[in-house]
Amino acid sequence: MSPNELNVPRLSDAPRCQSIQELLKQTVSRLSEPDSLHGLFHEHNDGDPLPSAPALAEIIDLCRAILFPGFYGKSTLSSRTLPYHIGVSLDRLSHLLTQQVLAGLKTSSNSPLKGENIKECSDKEVSPLRGDLEESAQTIVAKFVSRLPEIRSLLATDVEAAYNGDPAAESYGEIISCYPVIKAVTNYRIAHELLLLGVPLIPRIITEMAHSETGIDIHPAATIGSHFTIDHGTGVVIGATCIIGNNVKLYQGVTLGAKSFPLDDEGNPMKGIPRHPILEDDVIVYSNATVLGRITIAKGTVIGGNVWVTESTQPGEHLLQAKKRKSHVVRPEDWGGL
Repeated sequence: MSPNELNVPRLSDAPRCQSIQELLKQTVSRLSEPDSLHGLFHEHNDGDPLPSAPALAEIIDLCRAILFPGFYGKSTLSSRTLPYHIGVSLDRLSHLLTQQVLAGLKTSSNSPLKGENIKECSDKEVSPLRGDLEESAQTIVAKFVSRLPEIRSLLATDVEAAYNGDPAAESYGEIISCYPVIKAVTNYRIAHELLLLGVPLIPRIITEMAHSETGIDIHPAATIGSHFTIDHGTGVVIGATCIIGNNVKLYQGVTLGAKSFPLDDEGNPMKGIPRHPILEDDVIVYSNATVLGRITIAKGTVIGGNVWVTESTQPGEHLLQAKKRKSHVVRPEDWGGL
C-alpha cells in the first residue's frame, strides 16, 4: 500500500500543512481577542459552574412526578406508597435545585462573586460571600418546596379548564398525560415561583425548555391566574409583563406582545417597563390573534381568529374579522349578451 493510500502527507504537502496551521493560529488569536468577546464570554471560576441543563431537566421531571404522581415518574404507585415516593423525590429535588440555584446566584450579574468583584476580593473575603450564597440558595429552595402544594392547586384548575374547554378530552388523565398546555404551564408556574424568590437565569431556562418541548412560549415573569388553558398551543407567545386573569382561554398562534419599545437616551430599549397586554377574567382569544401593547382586554371579551388588537376593549365585547362583502360579477348573459 502506498503512502498516499495511507493518507500520509507527502513532502510536497509540508508547505500547505504549515499554511493551514498558521491560519488556525491566526483564527484562534482573533477569536480570543477581548474586544470580540464583550458580553459573550463567561469566565468560570473553580467550583462555580453555570446552571446545568440536564440537571434542570431532571428537576422538572421530579416536579412533575410530585405534582402529578402516577402520571409522571413512578407509575406503580398506591396510596400506601405515595408518601414514600414523594419524600424520595422531594429529597432529590431539594438537593439538585439547591445546587442549581447556587450556580445561578454565582453567575448572576448581581452576584458579588461576578466579574471584576472577584478580582478585587482576596480568598479570605470570597469565602464568606460563598457561604452567604449557599445559605441563600438553601433558603430559596426551602421556600419553593413549601409552595409546591399551592402550585399543585393552581395546576389542578388548569387541568379542569383544559378538560372542560375541549369536548374531545375524555379524562383528566388524558389532559395531564397528553396536552402540551399542562407541560408548558407546569414549567411556567415552577419558573414563576422561582423568579418571585429572586432566582436569576434558571426560571428563563425552565420556560424555554417547555418552549422547545411544546412550542408554547411563556415568559416566567408573566402573571397568570387560575383556570388558564391553551387549546392546541403551538405558536403561543406570552410576554414578560402580561397580566392574565382567571378563566382565560387562548388558542394556537396567539401573541400577547409589545407594540413598541421606549428608548433611553442612547437609543436602547428601556427595561422593566409594562408593555404587554392585561387580560381580565373570562377572556377568550382565538387562533392567530395578535394583541399588542399595554392595553386592557376587559372581562368577558372574545377576540376572533387572525384579529390584530392594539386598543383596549369594553366588557363583553366581541372583536371579529369584518366579513368580506360579496361582489356582484356582471356577466354578458345578464344583459342579453353583448
